[in-house]
Amino acid sequence: MQRPDNVISLVPSSTSVVIRTSANTPGVINSVREASDHLSKEEVVTGFATVHAIIQSSLASRRFAVMLLGSFAVLALVLAAIGLYGVMAYAVGRRTHEIGIRMALGAERGAILKMVVAKGLKLALLGVTPGVIGALGLTRLLSGLLYGVKPTDPVTLIVVSCVLTLVGLVASYIPARRAAKVDPVVALRHE
Repeated sequence: MQRPDNVISLVPSSTSVVIRTSANTPGVINSVREASDHLSKEEVVTGFATVHAIIQSSLASRRFAVMLLGSFAVLALVLAAIGLYGVMAYAVGRRTHEIGIRMALGAERGAILKMVVAKGLKLALLGVTPGVIGALGLTRLLSGLLYGVKPTDPVTLIVVSCVLTLVGLVASYIPARRAAKVDPVVALRHE
């Protein structure tokens, strides 16, 4: 049957050959290359690759997307830590006089440290709670991108929430430590 001239074939005719071997891969590839030299001129052999290399190249675009998404996630975590640190440092700076009075009246450094860290923890939890609720609400959008993990995987949500809360605690600990070192006499004279 003859093909009409107005039909365009979009798929080139090609054949793939897969060879399974326990021998040395470069040696097998060289042997196949030598054998392909003896084929007719109409048969052209191109592209020798291992299955591992083919799989790696097919996953390259997804790997890049995951690495890019991971980089943005780390950047967001750093920005959240910097933001919380800034808010807590500002709050401690504004309350220096009050902290000085508390310390002059007998508050211990541990109590001041605990008070400021508790405020930072409260702010961190105020951010994590709507984040988890939003993540649960957006699971339909992510379900196509996940493999081997459910969109509502409780372990993932708990681990991420704990990491974010821990970052919040660390970011608020530095201003809290500075607040605990406030000298009451200096704080009272400053105002």
